[in-house]
Amino acid sequence: MPKMAPLVMLAIVVAMIIAHVAVPSVRRWMWKVAAATGVVMLAALIYFGLFWAPPEQFMSDVGRILYVHVPHVWMCLLAFTLNVGCSIAYMMKKSWATDALAEASAEVGVYFGACGVMMGSIWARPTWGVWWDWDPRLISTTVMILAYVGYLALRSFSDDPERRATWSSAAAILSYVSLPIVWFSVKWWNSLHQQQSSPSTVDSSMTAVLRWGATTFLCFLFVFIVKRYEISRARQAGALDLPPLQPSKTEVTA
Repeated sequence: MPKMAPLVMLAIVVAMIIAHVAVPSVRRWMWKVAAATGVVMLAALIYFGLFWAPPEQFMSDVGRILYVHVPHVWMCLLAFTLNVGCSIAYMMKKSWATDALAEASAEVGVYFGACGVMMGSIWARPTWGVWWDWDPRLISTTVMILAYVGYLALRSFSDDPERRATWSSAAAILSYVSLPIVWFSVKWWNSLHQQQSSPSTVDSSMTAVLRWGATTFLCFLFVFIVKRYEISRARQAGALDLPPLQPSKTEVTA
């Protein structure tokens, strides 16, 4: 994965989310376009991953699961990065919108992370001979996901919205410490898990499919986060008597 790729993907998601949240006219159609694009690209990814890309040199056809496993983990890390960014923003300036976005991104990140771990177990069975191994990458990833499950659980412990947002923001910042540990675990410790690949170490056709997969799930990441964000905002509106998230037709026209 190129060094700048995570920052580029994060910037794209953030820009799309800002447009969705800040521009009412965009809010009505952007997520639909992203969802449709994701579905079409997913269909193409299935073909590219199963039939077009060559077998992996050492894992043969088993390695094809990496075209969905790796992007899922990337999306998990992006979602958690967005979560900590929103949490820091909330601590600096109280905003119910950033709190809702932090909650949404954490929940979506847990989903992608759990899927990534399950796919990793499916991949590990024929390659390592076991479904699970006490490997540094697997352990650190699982601990990271559980930390964010704890973050989500913490949000239900207080009926005071402001206290809940403050506590969960602090928990999000602490939980994010686990992310660099996950990223560097294969370099810091003796790990069965392979180190991060780069275009210079992977066949160009495989790199193309991985990038296609990343773009595919980036679309779904955006859709999942903004729809979950709208649920959080609706809950906040009920608890805090906030104005509705969806503008009226008069507001859009104006």
